[in-house]
Amino acid sequence: MIRVEVHHSYHDSIVLMAASARMLAIPGTHSAMAAMATPLNLDLLRESGLWDDAALAGAGPDDLVLAARGDDPAAAIAAASAALAERVPAGRPAGEGARPRTVRAAARQLAGANLAVISVPGDHAAWACWDALRSGLHVFCFSDNMTVADEVQLKAEALRRGLLLMGPDCGTAILDGVGLGFWNEVPRGRVGIVGASGTGIQQLCCLLAHQGAGVSHAIGVGGRDLSPEVGGRMTREAIRRLDEDPDTDVIVVVSKPARAELTARKPLVPALLGPGIDLTEVALRVGGGRLPEEPAEPLAWDGPVDGIFSGGTLRDEAALVWAADADPGRFRAIDYGADEHTRGRPHPMIDQRLRVDAIRRARGLVYLDVVLGHGAHPDPAAELAPALAGRPAVVALIGTQADPQGLARQRAAFEAAGARVHLSNARAAGSLLCR
Repeated sequence: MIRVEVHHSYHDSIVLMAASARMLAIPGTHSAMAAMATPLNLDLLRESGLWDDAALAGAGPDDLVLAARGDDPAAAIAAASAALAERVPAGRPAGEGARPRTVRAAARQLAGANLAVISVPGDHAAWACWDALRSGLHVFCFSDNMTVADEVQLKAEALRRGLLLMGPDCGTAILDGVGLGFWNEVPRGRVGIVGASGTGIQQLCCLLAHQGAGVSHAIGVGGRDLSPEVGGRMTREAIRRLDEDPDTDVIVVVSKPARAELTARKPLVPALLGPGIDLTEVALRVGGGRLPEEPAEPLAWDGPVDGIFSGGTLRDEAALVWAADADPGRFRAIDYGADEHTRGRPHPMIDQRLRVDAIRRARGLVYLDVVLGHGAHPDPAAELAPALAGRPAVVALIGTQADPQGLARQRAAFEAAGARVHLSNARAAGSLLCR
């Protein structure tokens, strides 16, 4: 059975991913989607078999679509509605004015605000960012699919106004202890981070926390900032701000190798995702401590390995490690968070079903990255660990004990399923090498 409901209301992509995951968690639900009725999303609904001519007639980009197919689609949609209600503030008391429809209007209503979080369809993201910058606000832009030309112009405008533009496609930031996007509970400290990778920032923050070190600020800049077209505009600005920050002693830059020259008065440590030292080595150098005890002996496995990843950076780091194997062809590494795998479904950091299916199809040892923290699945081990039972498996567990999911509880669940658990992705990947 299929049920489709259309409501004239707007919700950002983070909220919609959570609502989709809530629908898919209802037993007997085969497919489900919570999305704004953009042309792309309407095509996805049709391709996914979630189309209803009558319900979707006249639906447009400002309309919310809740669609489910399964044994009880009404229950699934009710679950999504409940999830959305949890995320939307209660209505304003009479006399307080209408809900603002633009960033500028919201800034006028919220005196003292200095940052806007932009999470809208990519076609509208540039306009929303312009609105925020012209309102004197720093910007955290979670949205992707912005053109490079728009990104270059927006970052030039942000610099002209003395503002930060984090993004587009910025997944993580921690500013003065306040997290944005996907982030982990880590202590305050003296290490400042600038990152073109959300999961890279998360791994580094957690590795520092495991040593008792902390973070002053972690500033995401978006995956294209260090490209030749964008030229590292916001990376340099973030470094400059951390260089002048009295609470920061050392600055780490997480990125793929880039041509941009980066300088600072304070110690500046590159954590480049390429040949050389990995994120774990950088974290140990900067943190000055040791990681908790991990499996000591390499795993005696020389068969095929299926790397089933949720983070592109963690996939890339593992692939670089595996390239040194005596038989690198036995490794397969797939980022299930990439666009081609997430069209019409939530990101695998939120919904585990796509990776559970991949585990069941695996040809040999299963390698998983599992990222905890705010914004991620509330209990990933509850879905992933049963799928691993009886299979050889290695898990790179990215998180801290203070995260909502509880690091120790997640680790225990994976180990009970027979998996070897590492807190370092590079070390987990290295445990599989045959030289």
